[in-house]
Amino acid sequence: QVQLVESGGGLVQAGASLRLSCAGRTFSGKTSGWFRQAPEKEREFVAAISWTGGSTYYADSVKGRFTISRDNAKNTVYMQMNSLKPEDTAIYYCAAANKLWAYSSKRLADEYDYWGQGTQVTVSS
Repeated sequence: QVQLVESGGGLVQAGASLRLSCAGRTFSGKTSGWFRQAPEKEREFVAAISWTGGSTYYADSVKGRFTISRDNAKNTVYMQMNSLKPEDTAIYYCAAANKLWAYSSKRLADEYDYWGQGTQVTVSS
């Protein structure tokens, strides 16, 4: 069983930065991703990273502002969020998938098998 725990959320002003972390008992061999859900909206894909960290994939809305990375020795996935906007306000969830990177859409929530409890990010204008 893979248990994921997010941290690093908070309340910031527009233009600020935050770094989210996701610690798992093991991410071994798993594609990892970040999703977010704003109030009264569906959960949406944000970013994904392959097990090796050599491949990444981003939603257009965050491309150039967010960076996903991982440290497998620490069983941790990160997401550096820069130039935050009020529309980035949401609960951010970490996820891990058994499906191999090459066969995964990366962006479909149904393809992820393990989820964290979420961390709140609030960006004020």
